[in-house]
Amino acid sequence: MSKLYFTFSAMNAGKSAILLQAAHNYGERGMAVMLWTSGHHAASPEDEMGEIESRIGLRAPAHIYRAGTNMFAMIAEQKTAGALDAIFIDEAQFLTREQVWQLARVGDELGLPVLCYGLRTDFQGKLFEGAAELLAIADDLREARTICHCGRKATMNLRRDASGDAVTEGAQVGVAKSDYVSLCRKHWLESLEKPADAAAPAA
Repeated sequence: MSKLYFTFSAMNAGKSAILLQAAHNYGERGMAVMLWTSGHHAASPEDEMGEIESRIGLRAPAHIYRAGTNMFAMIAEQKTAGALDAIFIDEAQFLTREQVWQLARVGDELGLPVLCYGLRTDFQGKLFEGAAELLAIADDLREARTICHCGRKATMNLRRDASGDAVTEGAQVGVAKSDYVSLCRKHWLESLEKPADAAAPAA
């Protein structure tokens, strides 16, 4: 179906693995896909291609988007040049509002399903720009779940500094995955007021 999909979660829920498995399924059926990932993970500012990599070792090459990338134009050009059956977007929280609407047009005008995967909120519990717009206009919303150390569903992302203490201020974008831990809301709130070991189970 030519819809705009958004699969969201806290960190470490396996979103990239889900994306890569879905893209693989299209390929097994002889269908062509176009993969995208954020320029925040690019090796250099000039790179046009990057890589989507999951924590379990799955990986695939992907086009890089940045704030100024016209996603509709590039996808339309690819569709005109050859077969194209679906679009997959990793790190969709980093999309701009304009790019989310461009992807909606891909579904509406080009007839291609667009499957976006990303975080809903940042380390302060605030919506990312791309996530906010996807939650507002996507045709289909799905949640990929992971768990807090207490066993409850993790919905929040805690950022830690070099000492392991909770970070409460700073730039919204921080792409070093080792700096984060996924927590339920209760333990996320507690961790903002306690030392880092409060966010981890007792030995």
